[in-house]
Amino acid sequence: MDSSLPILSLSAAAVASAAAVFPKLQARLALSRAKHRSLTGHSKMSKMVARLVPHYEFDIDSFFCSDGAPGDVAMQRQDAFFRLARLYEERYAKGRQMTADAATHISDLQFTETYRVPFQYSRLVRENLGTGAFMESSAGVTVTDVDGNVFYDLTGSYGVNIFGNDFYKECITEAEKRAHALGPVLGPYHPVITENVRRLCEISGLDEVSFHMSGTEAVMQAVRLARYHTKRSHLVRFAGAYHGWWGDVQPGVGNPVSPHETYTLADMSDRTLHVLRTRKDIACVLVNPLQALHPNANAPGDSALVDSSRKGNFDRAAYTEWLTKLREVCTARGIVLIFDEVFVGFRLAAGGAQEYFGVRADMVTYGKSLAGGLPVGVVCGRKDLMRRFRDDRPADVCFARGTFNSHPYVMTAMDEFLSRLASPNFNAVYQGLDETWNSRAEALNARLAADDLPVRVSNLSSIWMVQYTEPSRYNWMLQYYLRAEGLALSWVGTGRLIFSLNYTDADFSEVADRFVAATEKMKRDGWWWHDASLTNKNIKRRILKELLVKRFGR
Repeated sequence: MDSSLPILSLSAAAVASAAAVFPKLQARLALSRAKHRSLTGHSKMSKMVARLVPHYEFDIDSFFCSDGAPGDVAMQRQDAFFRLARLYEERYAKGRQMTADAATHISDLQFTETYRVPFQYSRLVRENLGTGAFMESSAGVTVTDVDGNVFYDLTGSYGVNIFGNDFYKECITEAEKRAHALGPVLGPYHPVITENVRRLCEISGLDEVSFHMSGTEAVMQAVRLARYHTKRSHLVRFAGAYHGWWGDVQPGVGNPVSPHETYTLADMSDRTLHVLRTRKDIACVLVNPLQALHPNANAPGDSALVDSSRKGNFDRAAYTEWLTKLREVCTARGIVLIFDEVFVGFRLAAGGAQEYFGVRADMVTYGKSLAGGLPVGVVCGRKDLMRRFRDDRPADVCFARGTFNSHPYVMTAMDEFLSRLASPNFNAVYQGLDETWNSRAEALNARLAADDLPVRVSNLSSIWMVQYTEPSRYNWMLQYYLRAEGLALSWVGTGRLIFSLNYTDADFSEVADRFVAATEKMKRDGWWWHDASLTNKNIKRRILKELLVKRFGR
């Protein structure tokens, strides 16, 4: 009898241990299930895969038939490629030379020039279709390069340009006049800051404001304050969302050190809501409303355009419902809901995404356009969340400062921007905004369909992306045809077209004509050839085979 007691004790201990461990296992399983199933939702795995991908490139013999196209189609493409190269050489000679010279010492240019297209094609494209990185002037909805070529501007200055380049020139000019007497005196505030704060609190519906030098810094501070006040460690971001380049919000490829206090979960997922309801370590949830255009997908760029699976589909009602659910669970669990409106702020509505979707956040970050064309980052938040110290713990502070925060020229330019925004006449630009841009997208898609062109556009108001309806490895070539037609694109190519709101119907009609002309020429030149065997799945299998052959040999 006595000998059975230790066994019973061990059994009881085992049961107790299992009972203690089981909830942790359940929580861990729920967290894993809430991640998006693609590499976009698995940062560690994506970094591992990135390290395994070997470099290889197509030579002249394989460049034009990497999709299995027959010899006559490959030759058709080759002739078109070098014909386009001669046009680029003649038309953009000065800008291309300046870019090549500058890239020797500017690491950003080295990166963007290399990653405009999938890496297998990059060298030949850089050598023959190099683009110029220098613009000399802007007017209306156009920009002019150093060779004198005039382009319709579809770059949007990475989201800064909402109201047109001339608008920002005016803001900066008037700001310089008002700040000139004080100059770059830092530390004291320019008096105009009080009016900026008043307007920002009114727009955001929040209590307090802090100024920073970039959108990235603003998001950093918002997350830091959320952690400070909730006394919790983890932030939640959604698969594919961009919140700047700092470590905690870029846990996958691009960050050499993996953060340990970031959960990357699936957007618009009930499993994500379950994790938010059940975990006790989540300080805040970051939302970039731009993801409404392509939930759970990375910011689209042509460097990753290996087939035709890229898609966008903005459903305002569905995304509003998702944000409403997020708001409810964050309120119930004491999680800080942060809207990162650095990109979309003031583009969708005068009150930003909060007004557009009808959902209020606990903190909002702004940047880009807010300072009338000058660099800025802003955090707006509830009073209890913005406090950087504790009355009862004088040594326990949440520090954040910056030399150029609240720069006088930035503050006066911000006042110029916000004053115009508040003007009833100017504010009328938002009336019927969605209807205008949706109808323009629909009209362009109708033209593309009528001409049997394998290209469509999807849009979130004036933010557009291009998608492709037939399998192809060469969709990235479209960016070079578009530039040849006088459409200025950012380095991500057709992944993001950003229109300023001062585009008239006549301006847009001209852009649409040029867009259709570019796609017609690209189709005529054979880049969209395909047979029944060419599917997106088969393209990916072909690429996988190329990778394995390169890594392990035949």
